[in-house]
Order: sequence, then structure tokens, then C-alpha cells
Amino acid sequence: MQNLKYVAPCLFGVEGIAAGELERMGALNVRAENGRVCFEGDTSILARANICSRFSERICINVGEFEAHSFEELFENVKKLPWEDFIGERDAFPVNGYSLNSDLFSIPDCQSIIKKAIVERLKTKYNISWFEETGAEYKIRFSILKNMVTVMIDTSGNGLHKRGYRKNSNDAPLKETLAAAMCDTARIFPDTKLFDPFCGSGTILIEAALMAQKQAPGLRRFFASERFSFIDEKVWRNERTRAQDLILHNIDFRAVGYDIDPEAVRLTNENAEKAGVAKYVRAELGDIKDFKLPEGRSLVVTNPPYGERLLDIKQAEALYKTMGEVFVRQQGKKYFVISPDDDFEKIFGRSADKRRKLYNGMIKCQLYMYFK
Repeated sequence: MQNLKYVAPCLFGVEGIAAGELERMGALNVRAENGRVCFEGDTSILARANICSRFSERICINVGEFEAHSFEELFENVKKLPWEDFIGERDAFPVNGYSLNSDLFSIPDCQSIIKKAIVERLKTKYNISWFEETGAEYKIRFSILKNMVTVMIDTSGNGLHKRGYRKNSNDAPLKETLAAAMCDTARIFPDTKLFDPFCGSGTILIEAALMAQKQAPGLRRFFASERFSFIDEKVWRNERTRAQDLILHNIDFRAVGYDIDPEAVRLTNENAEKAGVAKYVRAELGDIKDFKLPEGRSLVVTNPPYGERLLDIKQAEALYKTMGEVFVRQQGKKYFVISPDDDFEKIFGRSADKRRKLYNGMIKCQLYMYFK
């Protein structure tokens, strides 16, 4: 099969980071767009991106793109696409998606018409009138944005943020892909000493350890496209072997987390064990007012509780004030804090050296960076 076109949806603010990562993997014609990255490559790139991407939410095959203002246009354009190149006569192909600022706004109607168009196409190709859909599942995803339709096949299954190590989490977990983007911005090296005074279930610490070790985040999980008939199972074997060979062993990286909740400390240590990074990560009970960095170079990356999440606004702001007191400006010490509070810098007590807009779910945040 020749090179395919792909779409990797990602969190807003992470597109550039995800695009750089896919280019380094060997993807072709990489293009960052709003909330997604488009690229091309063979099935090895499909498997590699699923196993290795830290920042993409999922990897989808882009079967086709076109403009549609009516259901008739939607039906005819979907029917023209080469679905038989991917979907077998016994395979399942459920349809889901979304529409924004478009003439076609009824999701159930769009789902029904796309499904019908695929069925009509496959009927003529396989010369059958009924599809039992008992085989592999090819989830069809569509997006309609300002009347531009993209029709895709999801190759990931569960979202790529589901690495497999976090079966349990605390009340307000940070998405793994966002934690990885924060760590990438802060620059993690194999000898980094990282601290998180609000470690929760340990996501930042674990993502940083995986990054320092160059361990692919998807090595411990299964992907929907491992059942796709047009991808040779050798492709998956080769890509997993490649990813294993890249792992650095016995590095000097250390990550320490603190939390006032004993359950969060237990969860962090348990999740680090599941992720295979327990030798580099540990969590202890600790209050922010007692936080102190050791001598030498060290890095803080953290997601403090805030009003929209766990605390009321006054409690959250009291924490920011304390952070400003204990995050001492000193050579070799860097601090990266994510917060949705526009007054963070004022309450913290000093302006950030740099800021980056990121989204925690639907909440617009800033990553405040202090490194001077």
C-alpha cells in the first residue's frame, strides 16, 4: 500500500510540539493545524505514531476531505472514497463525529448518511447486500468545520493519553498528553532532577520519567489497528522492537512528588510501578509551605489545585501566594506552573519569564515559566 494521509488530533496549544515529534519520527509532509496535525507515511509510521507519540490524542487515517452544504453532497462525496481499501466485507464500521459552524449540524443525520454511503460503496465492491459486521472494528470519525468535511478511520482505539499505567487517579487528574507537553516545554534530560509539590496521581512525574528514559508511552497497550487486515503484524513487531531498543537504562534522572493527601502519594507510587519507572519516581507526604529544593540544578513542573477544579478561589490564591514565597529565584532553579487564573502572576508575586497558552480539557490555561 502506498503512503497514507493521517490526522492526529491534539489539545489546543500542543499542535507545534506534536508536529515536531511526528517529523522526528519520520512522518512526511507534516502540517500543524488548529487542534490537529496532518501528515503522511506508510503503515510503519501509523504503528510508530501510535506507540511513540506523547502529544497526539489519537492517530486517524484521512480517507477524504471535501466541502458539503447538503446531505446529498455529503452522501455522494463519502460514497466516492475507496473504503474497500480498508474495510473488509465482514468488518464493523460504526460512525461518530462532530460538526461546528456548518450547514450540516445534525450529528445523528450525518452519522446515518455517512454510514449509508459507505454501505452503498461496499455493496457494489463486494457484491453483497447485507453486512454482518462481526469482524475487526474500523471506527469511522468525521469532522465538519465551516462546511469542510474530513472523514477518517481511527487507528488508536482508546485515546493515546490512556497509556495503561493510570488505572486509578485522584479527583482532578491532568491528561497525560498535557503533562507530557508541559515536560517537553520545561526540557527533560536523562539527568534532570524534577519536583512536583502537588503530584496528585503522579502524571507529570511519570511522563517526565518516560521522556527522560526515551520510553515510548504506548509500549504497554493495544491499538485498534492491530486488528486491521491491511497492516502486516510484522509492522507492529518491528515498531515495538524499535521502540524498546531506544530506551535508555540506568539514567541519572530523579522525580520526587509531594502531596498533602496520603492517597495521592500511594497512587503516584503505584502508578510509577505500573509504568515501569518506579526506580526514578517517588512520592512523599508534604505541604507546599514546607517545600524546599535541594542544592544544585533542579526543575519544578506542577499543576496546583485551583478554584474551578478542587478548591474555592480564595484557597487556590492562598496556595499561589505560598508558592511565590517557597519557589525561590536562584541560579539553576526553574519553575513551570500551569494555571487558568489570569491573576496568577500578581498573586504569585512576580511576572513569568515566558508564558504559553494550553488547554486542560476545555479550561484555557497558561503555562507560567520562571527560569531567569
